[in-house]
Amino acid sequence: MSIKLDEKDLAILAILQENSKLTARQIAQRVNAPITTVFAKTKRLEELGIIREYRAMLAAEKLGINTTAFILASVSYRAKADDSPVSQRAVAEEIAKFPEVQEVHIITGDWDLLIKLRAENVEAIGKFVVDKLRLIKGLEKTLTCMVFETVKETTKVPLLKGAK
Repeated sequence: MSIKLDEKDLAILAILQENSKLTARQIAQRVNAPITTVFAKTKRLEELGIIREYRAMLAAEKLGINTTAFILASVSYRAKADDSPVSQRAVAEEIAKFPEVQEVHIITGDWDLLIKLRAENVEAIGKFVVDKLRLIKGLEKTLTCMVFETVKETTKVPLLKGAK
């Protein structure tokens, strides 16, 4: 499905990615458009699913969630116990249910899944991997990469001129 976005659509999206708390009136002033246009365009962008949701981005470290890890996981496509098939997607969906897990991606290469995890400390990450993650049916092996420092982290999507 190709969606044509004009310059005002892109400007509105850029502003909302920066600060979704702004009112339609404030956005209208910034994009030099009537408030009714901003309301209509925003509603259209929501209906098209381009704007999925609005949320607060929290400072995890201020809430005691000080440690981030990325985990590479390999899926065994046959359960060892009964040789039944295991779905890579089903394993990913099972992992995604854990509240500590922020992201789960099905990837190419030597590994099948990339998982982003946040927890209080290294010990909590270890407990998660040993006591929760490795117990999931179909998960063969994992490699945990601890994050020392985050230089950039964003939810912003690059906006291309004349996006379709």
